[in-house]
Parts: sequence; structure tokens; C-alpha cells
Amino acid sequence: MRLQRNCRLENSNYAVLRQCGPLAYGDPVMGGKIVSPGECAEQISPAPPRAGLTERQSGLNSRLNSKLIVDIADYVVTNDPSTALITYSLGSCIGVTAWDPETHVGAMIHFMLPDSALSPDKAKANPAMFANSGIPRMFKEAYQMGASKRRMIVKVAGGSQLLDDSGTFNIGKRNYVMLRKLFWKNNILINSEDVGGSKSRTISLSIATGTVTMKTRDGEVEL
Repeated sequence: MRLQRNCRLENSNYAVLRQCGPLAYGDPVMGGKIVSPGECAEQISPAPPRAGLTERQSGLNSRLNSKLIVDIADYVVTNDPSTALITYSLGSCIGVTAWDPETHVGAMIHFMLPDSALSPDKAKANPAMFANSGIPRMFKEAYQMGASKRRMIVKVAGGSQLLDDSGTFNIGKRNYVMLRKLFWKNNILINSEDVGGSKSRTISLSIATGTVTMKTRDGEVEL
């Protein structure tokens, strides 16, 4: 299945909102379908939660999650507990995850650059490319799906200095500075982070448990 920008994939119980990045992937939600291609994300309301989710939650931990890839310059927001969001090869880019333990709404973004002023046209076409345009949109969609700022558990990874040993461009550092400014202005706390250095990172978020794992050349750890 291939999703276009600003489309929502849903079944009768859960919603998956993919703002940008028309990546091809296999069935992240069984019985999913594309709804109103081109519809603005702001106009989308969450699918109703499944009755009895709390009672079933413990059984979800033993189920094999279906992985939903978050591409570069992309974000995904979902409340499907059988899904794990994953993004690969974070270099100077930064990955941010946010998860609400009460509603099990989870989100992940993989942004490339700090400031949309660098290219307003690209930011308009794909806001997830930039920290200051993509991050606010991702959080807004999470709130619309039922997440609460005060409950959100936020984790950050990336911002490496790959292929820039001299520090000429410092894209990773600039990305992180912009991220911290955005969070400071909006009273969002970072619960855990692994940033900087010269390594590539892959992170995944389990929507069922909120667990974030990070893989590097040194192995896999919980973030």
C-alpha cells in the first residue's frame, strides 16, 4: 500500500495519520484503507477507541508489532497498539518520539534541518523536513487524537556529526538547538535523549508499551 501526503489510514478501531513522505510499506493496520486523499490533516479526527482496550493491553505485549516506517522528512501519529514506529539511519537528522501512556497515542518525526526559513517552499510542501514546522504539527495531531501534553513521554535521538569531522556545517548541533528552543517555548520536557557524537542511530517506538529502543553500531539499548 502506498500513502500519499495528508492521507489517513484507518480501520474500525484505530487511526494512523501520515503527514508526509509517501513511502510504500506493508499492512500496518489490517483492513486499512486510504480515506479522502489530499484531505488536510487538521480536519481529521481520530477513530474511536476500541472498547475494552485496558483489559486487553497486557496481552498486546506478547504480540508481534507491525512496523510502520517513518521516512526522512516524515512523521506519523497513531493510536494502534499493535504498531511500532521505526526510523532508520539518523545522522545529523533528529528523531523525536512522543507517547501518551493513558490514550496510547504515539508519534514519531524524522526531521532534517532546523529552520523552515532556509526554504519556505520546501517547508510548505513538506513541513516535516524542518524542526520548527514539523514538530509543532506532529504534536498538534497527537493532541487532536487524544494525547495530553502533561502526560506525553518525549524522547530524542540523533544530531550526529557524520561526514563533518571539522564541524563546518554543524547541522546536527543546529538541529538540536532548534529542538530545545521549541520545547522550552512550549513547556515540553525531554524524558530521555541520546544526541551528538559521530554515530548513526535507528529508533523504534512501541505504541502498546511506549518503549523506545535505539540501535547503533554498538548494539541495541532502551532509550
